[in-house]
Amino acid sequence: MAEKDDRDHQLYGRRSFVQRSRLLSVLSDSSLTGKIPNDILRSYEVHEWKHAAAVLKQDFAEQLEDIVEVLRCFRMKHEHIIEGGGGKTKLASSLDEALRAKSWRPKRWKTAILLDDEKRESPTHEVDCFKAGVALEIEWSNKDPFYDRDLNNFRLLFDLRAISVGVIITKSDELAALFDELGVWSKYGTTTTWMSKLLPRIEGGGGGGCPIMVFGIRRELYDEAHE
Repeated sequence: MAEKDDRDHQLYGRRSFVQRSRLLSVLSDSSLTGKIPNDILRSYEVHEWKHAAAVLKQDFAEQLEDIVEVLRCFRMKHEHIIEGGGGKTKLASSLDEALRAKSWRPKRWKTAILLDDEKRESPTHEVDCFKAGVALEIEWSNKDPFYDRDLNNFRLLFDLRAISVGVIITKSDELAALFDELGVWSKYGTTTTWMSKLLPRIEGGGGGGCPIMVFGIRRELYDEAHE
């Protein structure tokens, strides 16, 4: 009976999440108009905290231009969706490679705490992509606690003045209906990295004082052509 109840709960959760995604009105923050190109604001679900767009536009114009160009060229290929799975997927790798071509690199900082002359190592997690003050993470199909890791990393690195802005690229909830239609919902489910799992964590202070910008990949970026 318990096993059946669990299956029923999972089925209800899927139906509820998918149904909500079909009714969802996805909008980017209105405050971003004039700071982020309109085509990006239409193609992605974009949100900011602590004036991240102004900081990027004023002090990190090259990094912002890189991000915009990569997102503008990006398409969510059919085979990348079907692949699913956690870890570094082909979809995440395609974004990585496009940023690498613009001199973004993975980065890990060596940090430590000094307590009464005793040094205690406190290493940070490696950031997917980093370029001169801006850290960027790509969260496609990891479990949603990875958001906690990313935000804590941004908070710590910002406090240490290692970064000035944190950026996350992830899935808009709008994609749930598409995955259901393609029959691949089980590869993603409700416990992976969705925008609705990220926003409460940021609003709850998970990133501390770090300015943060997030881009949610929307359905209109889907390329249904099969290779």
